[in-house]
Amino acid sequence: MTTLDKPLPDVADPPRGSDFARLSRQIKQAGLLDRRYGYYFARMAINVILLAVGGVAFALLGDSWWQLLNAAFLALVFTQFAFIGHDAGHKQIFRSRKRNDFVGYLHGGVTGISYQWWVGKHNLHHANPNHEDHDPDIDLPALAFSREQSRTKHGIYRWITKYQAFLFFPLLLLEAAMLRIASIQAVVRREIKKPVLEAALLTVPLAGYLTALFLVLSPPQAILFIVVNQGLMGVYLGCSFAPNHKGMPILTKEQELDHLRKQVLTSRNISGGRWVDGLLGGLNYQIEHHLFPHMPRPNLRRAQPIVETFCARNTIPYSKATLLNSYAQVLRHLHDAGAPLRKHPAPATTS
Repeated sequence: MTTLDKPLPDVADPPRGSDFARLSRQIKQAGLLDRRYGYYFARMAINVILLAVGGVAFALLGDSWWQLLNAAFLALVFTQFAFIGHDAGHKQIFRSRKRNDFVGYLHGGVTGISYQWWVGKHNLHHANPNHEDHDPDIDLPALAFSREQSRTKHGIYRWITKYQAFLFFPLLLLEAAMLRIASIQAVVRREIKKPVLEAALLTVPLAGYLTALFLVLSPPQAILFIVVNQGLMGVYLGCSFAPNHKGMPILTKEQELDHLRKQVLTSRNISGGRWVDGLLGGLNYQIEHHLFPHMPRPNLRRAQPIVETFCARNTIPYSKATLLNSYAQVLRHLHDAGAPLRKHPAPATTS
């Protein structure tokens, strides 16, 4: 039986809100919602140093194919900047929205992702994770996360969905580029609060990036640098976000759950040591992050045993897996979601 076929656990008649209120009191009493300024200043300083190292390496290597290794290194650095932008969007760094936004806008400029566009989209996801009608993260043209979704695909998207488990990681190579395109569209359409500011933040760093590449490198080297850099950044971003909800239950409008259960039942944690924390930017504590999105990243590790114990005492399923096992679950889920398209031919079109 696949994850898609599993019914949601029986959570009939829970005392709505009271369970989450009790858990919140435990979290607050442990001081886990307190700001961690030292951690974030250190993390941001390290990221800036790493970015500078990449810049110096670029200048020293010059016109060389060894720059492709630097492109891969900078893909990791840019993704770490994206993790800070994520935390700023959730107001994890400062209590002040303005200060968080300042950090978020700057990091959006480095990564090429519109900060306000992403915050709006991400907040919709947090409000209704894995909801078939309200979560933008499972409403993607080229992928289906349920058998019902797969039946709605047409054209090239239908073929991609049919084999999406095999194409998933290759498709992630396009993730960073698609985020840039969506960001530019949001700015052009003025769908964000400060389109002029974001337009400058998206275009000026990009212009500097392209100018440096084509001045220092030969055209083939510059183009391949972009492909490696942006492709690996997309894979890194996708591999950080995909394990968190993919393969977990999909909610429909008929299924109403209280906040605690809605967030826990649709999320998956990734187990591992501190290296996993650093690699995934704290997103491996997805359950705790969804329950307390304002919680600073370093506090998530301490909150995890409290939340897991609370869920066990209240018979709420708490899902966690190793990093590799989580990817296996995601791929099995995607393969199952595309099953109807492999069993039935595409509908005939009429003219």
